Amino acid sequence: MTDAMQQVVVNDEDQYSLWPLDSQPPTGWRADGFTGSRQECLDHIDAVWTDMRPRSARAREGGEPC
Repeated sequence: MTDAMQQVVVNDEDQYSLWPLDSQPPTGWRADGFTGSRQECLDHIDAVWTDMRPRSARAREGGEPC
């Protein structure tokens, strides 16, 4: 089985996910610009998504503005 190309997508809460490269991200999600194999995308997400709390939770806790 080949490893289909993926893209990293992010929503307004700064939550990340994978989506097939040949498909538009679902409503509420946008491409973050990184594409690659599933593992490469997971590695990218691991590197950039350092705070798993949604943006709104971080803002409530005084971490950053919404």
